[in-house]
Amino acid sequence: MSSSTMATSSRSAMRLLSARSRCMLQTPRLKSSLAQTRYSSRYSNPAARATGSTLSARAPSFLDQQQTVDSEDAEARPINPLDELAARREFEAKRSNAMQRMRFAAVGLLMSVGGLALTLYNIDLDELEKSANKKKAQLDAGPGSEDFQGRHVHVIGAGDDKRIVAEGEQELDLVRTGSGSVPYFPRKIFLPIPGSKTARSETAQPNSRINPGNVQNQEEYTLVGLGIRTVSFLSIEVYVMGLYVRTQDVSTLQARLIHLINPNASTLVPGEKDGLKQRMLDPDTSVEIWEQMLREEGIRSAWRVVPSKNTDFAHLRDGWVNGIKRATTEINRVKQNKPAIVTSDYENESFGDAMRDFKGMFSGGRTPKGSIVLMLRDAPGSMEVLFEDPAKGTGIERVGKVEDPRISRLIWMGYLAGKNVSSEPTRKAVVDGFVGFAGRPVGSVETMVV
Repeated sequence: MSSSTMATSSRSAMRLLSARSRCMLQTPRLKSSLAQTRYSSRYSNPAARATGSTLSARAPSFLDQQQTVDSEDAEARPINPLDELAARREFEAKRSNAMQRMRFAAVGLLMSVGGLALTLYNIDLDELEKSANKKKAQLDAGPGSEDFQGRHVHVIGAGDDKRIVAEGEQELDLVRTGSGSVPYFPRKIFLPIPGSKTARSETAQPNSRINPGNVQNQEEYTLVGLGIRTVSFLSIEVYVMGLYVRTQDVSTLQARLIHLINPNASTLVPGEKDGLKQRMLDPDTSVEIWEQMLREEGIRSAWRVVPSKNTDFAHLRDGWVNGIKRATTEINRVKQNKPAIVTSDYENESFGDAMRDFKGMFSGGRTPKGSIVLMLRDAPGSMEVLFEDPAKGTGIERVGKVEDPRISRLIWMGYLAGKNVSSEPTRKAVVDGFVGFAGRPVGSVETMVV
């Protein structure tokens, strides 16, 4: 055998071995969808099944298999890890797919946030609050919620001339409170003169059947503003409260409020009214204003407190004690920048004695839902606490009296002055009432409470 023949045989064997090696090293892969469709049709078609059996009868050949591999989709080929270009293409394809998914996710997130913002922008929060209050009132209101102390309540007129009145021997003007448990407050109340005999009822108007000729020595008080006292983040309603000022003292109050802004004016213009309101709501200046005004004598006022649920005097007392502590803290805080405010009045032994007298005044009696607690502050500043349960019809009862004016001053400031007051809605309503007084000429005692 010649050398050329041997070389040819060797090259043929090498090619065969190379093809066989590639066949043996070929990894299994998924067939294309077209091939799978073709194979499945062989079992559904008898003719194709016969042809397939004929083909399968042939001896398997790695050459035939290699031809099949070469004819399949190029994407099914395994990527050679040494082929840098193919690896780069695979990486770019995966990266492009991931970026596309991220874009879709970002667009979806932006659309969700935008839709939520658009929904919130179009929601009328005031209407939702009114609707919630209305539903709450419907749930909380009992069968007698349209009555006020046994009198039927009805509305007269409409618009600005609308009046809510309680029927009786004499009509009693009412104001809605926004509470379902205590829906109405009287626009006027009649309280006994300090030191006189306890009155029959706070609504016993002079020259009425139960108070002919004002024999009970009652004085008229006008509502300034009211609000609801709530506790905890759940806004649990505790009581409804309103501040009243003796009607004949309104002119004195008007003059003092006006002179806070303009000492030479008899009434305030709109810009000055805004300035007064801002000062009375400011955490610092409100402390100064009320510290000054409550030290001055000559104005009688009263807080009317009506529990929204059954409670007792001990619970109410604890709330007032906390208010006194907050007011003292606010005064001390403001004094750091305003040395003119005197704080020694609240740090001596006599103030501690006054606090003990105030706490001991409440023996722990019950205050049912709808009962009335009145804290009456006379001209010098001493405070008398009165109680009335209209359901029993026993009239106004005297709970006790604290002569020290510092107690009433701090209770009033706990509701009206500083950063943290007992009821912010009440403070705002009272301030609005005072600003309304200041916007009227001095001497006009008639007012409308919204």
